[in-house]
Amino acid sequence: MNYIGVDGVPTPVDQAVISVMDHGFMYGIGLFETFRTYGGRPFLLDRHLQRLEAGCRELGMAYQADLGRVEAEIAELLERNGLEEGYIRYTVTAGEGPLGLPAGDYEKPRVVIYVKPLPEPSAALYTDGKPLWRLATPRNTPEGEVRFKSLHYMNNVLAKRELARLEREAQHTADAPAAHAHGSRPAAAPAEGLLLTADGWLAEGIVSNVFFVRNGRLYTPDVKTGILPGVTRARVLELAAEQGIAAEEGRYTWDELLAADEVFLTNSIQELVPVTKLVEPGQPGGQGTLRRTVGTGQIGPMTRLLLGKYREKARSGDAADHL
Repeated sequence: MNYIGVDGVPTPVDQAVISVMDHGFMYGIGLFETFRTYGGRPFLLDRHLQRLEAGCRELGMAYQADLGRVEAEIAELLERNGLEEGYIRYTVTAGEGPLGLPAGDYEKPRVVIYVKPLPEPSAALYTDGKPLWRLATPRNTPEGEVRFKSLHYMNNVLAKRELARLEREAQHTADAPAAHAHGSRPAAAPAEGLLLTADGWLAEGIVSNVFFVRNGRLYTPDVKTGILPGVTRARVLELAAEQGIAAEEGRYTWDELLAADEVFLTNSIQELVPVTKLVEPGQPGGQGTLRRTVGTGQIGPMTRLLLGKYREKARSGDAADHL
């Protein structure tokens, strides 16, 4: 990454700065969107900007997106950074304010755009899938009526640290002389962690929304559980409806997930990723780590169908997908 967009200006990384009096830095008052390009064009950009604008209104930040301008700024940053495709993080931070808890509005928010190369997952990620670990870190309650994609990401960071610890401990056990009977074949991809609500309902992954399939029906936790209303999540529900797939949003348990025929995760960068193993860490002094293979241990038919339809839409440049 050589250039970062700061208030519409491509800026060398070592010159891209925000004031220490910015309330995004001081109090976490700011929002961001993460998305990717297909053919150099950001996918579902309108939807990301609509969610961003709605959050800014609630936080009193005077931000209004200009779609054409945002697309032009991203295109220039891709060119400046020598990229044909990119992973984009679009951030709006509150701007400068005095020391002390704020009560008023922010008339001069700052906009920062980061671009970097897209990750290159192996083809096996979309066939063999990845493990999903049940975490002890609970999903915190949202800041308002609906969760913001906000700059204070501590809950996710703590969950990520827990997942890293669990994977280290599991690897240590697998490397021991009496490695588990199922063998020590490495996972097809880095694991994701699943957060539950304080009441024990399924919530979401550290960086993803979760879906599961049971008897031909699609399920995903309701936004009322406090999850982020993901843009890709919403698009997948639309695609399911287009394919005549019955879908339900509600409150579900870990045991219901264990009984699923298929499980998959969604986010804007990795699209739809199959989960082929569910992992529940052991409790101190209790039973060891439990692993449950999902379905056949490969991508399931509904996940494959929806992934294919999602990619068709993303790569077609269909204007209907930018509403």
